[in-house]
Amino acid sequence: MELINELIDYFSSGGFVMPPLIIATLLLWYALGYRYAVMSKAGHTKSVRQIVETYEKGKWTTPNNIIEKAVVEAFRLKNEKVSPVRKYLDHAYWSLEKELSRYQVLVKTIVSITPLLGLLGTVGGMIETFDSLRDMELFTQTGGIAGGISQALVTTQFGLAVAIPGLLVNGYLNRKKLRIEMDLAQIKDLLSVRQANEQAL
Repeated sequence: MELINELIDYFSSGGFVMPPLIIATLLLWYALGYRYAVMSKAGHTKSVRQIVETYEKGKWTTPNNIIEKAVVEAFRLKNEKVSPVRKYLDHAYWSLEKELSRYQVLVKTIVSITPLLGLLGTVGGMIETFDSLRDMELFTQTGGIAGGISQALVTTQFGLAVAIPGLLVNGYLNRKKLRIEMDLAQIKDLLSVRQANEQAL
């Protein structure tokens, strides 16, 4: 109960920018959690070439991750003799690539805007502080000098506390996304080359 009261006091000391900062925080971690859940389905340790070779040898038939599902879909299209297979793979993988990018812009926007919201709270707190100094009011209904300085520090701290972890986690997820996209591109290349070789025979 005491911890809850301390949190309430902390958030209330931040002034008018704390509600949008809290909403931004919830949206940010929902989006990051969603992206992490999507990326975690792509976990694999083998190279794309090894995955393709083991699939061709019949060592696995049930896909366990995104890349294996992409390989199964690629061979399904190849066996249907569609040509060129790359065109059909581009279409087949489009929804997957779109899913990998979902909420990416939202995360980037929130990470960029939360420090600015914190700065806005800082400016508001400094204005209150200077107003109190001008009126020679050390204690007012809104806290006076103490309240203004508290608001200035709390909002800056909270804005950075939201943005910095969000930036780091988003960078990690973007690297995973890039790797998945490169793996999908490699699958397209491998199947296109194999189709071209078969047609040349």
